[in-house]
Amino acid sequence: MQALIQQLQEAQVGEMKIMEPLKDHTTWEIGGPADILITPTGKHELAKTIQLAIEHHTAWAVLGRGSNVLVSDLGIRGVVIKLGDAFDYVRYDGSLVIAGAAYSLIKLSVMTGREGLTGLEFAGGIPGSVGGAIYMNAGAHGSDVSRILKSAEVLLENGELAVWGNQDFQFRYRHSVLQGTPKVVLEATFELAPVDRREIAAAMAAFKDRRLRTQPLKSACAGSVFRNPEGHYAAKLIEQAGLKGFRVGEAEVSTQHANFIVNTGNATAEDVLALIRNIQQTVEEQTGIRLVPEVLEVGER
Repeated sequence: MQALIQQLQEAQVGEMKIMEPLKDHTTWEIGGPADILITPTGKHELAKTIQLAIEHHTAWAVLGRGSNVLVSDLGIRGVVIKLGDAFDYVRYDGSLVIAGAAYSLIKLSVMTGREGLTGLEFAGGIPGSVGGAIYMNAGAHGSDVSRILKSAEVLLENGELAVWGNQDFQFRYRHSVLQGTPKVVLEATFELAPVDRREIAAAMAAFKDRRLRTQPLKSACAGSVFRNPEGHYAAKLIEQAGLKGFRVGEAEVSTQHANFIVNTGNATAEDVLALIRNIQQTVEEQTGIRLVPEVLEVGER
């Protein structure tokens, strides 16, 4: 590991931290240390980081804005790559919007609305990055990323850059072909449509009002925990099972929205996992439906 650290330093790939607590980099505020945390200064530096990790037979993983992920209490072994300022940008070309993988999805929703471009209103409450949104095909309010993504620049396993069209991602509900593969989204191009800004503002205001009333936005959480089973809403099933407010340790089923688990103080990943298992078991016993988590578990077990 020391040899890898030295080569990463010599290659000047970006800011490097050793044994960095990942709870400081996740919206759940949960997670043990990363052996090495790198914030690359550009695409070349990102590719070089991955190349060196592979040469040293060291595992690597990419972390965006830290939502929709549960990091183990033991942390992540190897190299964790955090996409930072080098991938945090947006520019416009008519109705096309080009955004870096680290750009906030909520911010992108707001900014495109101000530009009079419709299509991203659904994302106004999704606390993730552009790259993570593509990875998970993030969605809400009856829409998702697959409906507006035109193309994306992807770093492949061999270190080459490729531009993928929408169909290459094989999108389906909360899924893309990226899941389970060592590919990294670097930049995305969304195809939106011009409309009256007032229409967008009205829709976003309605969505925001609903979120403020129903979601624990001021608490440490990761977004929705479970996928909606076909024909059902996970939140409704959990609430009907009487689990709102149920706790394991300092992890609690939100009293505002039953498909959110909040960290009430110093919850651990094990608290959250135990609560997830309890929810699954209780709902399945009562309804026969097995809830499937959409949050990603990562790290050492």
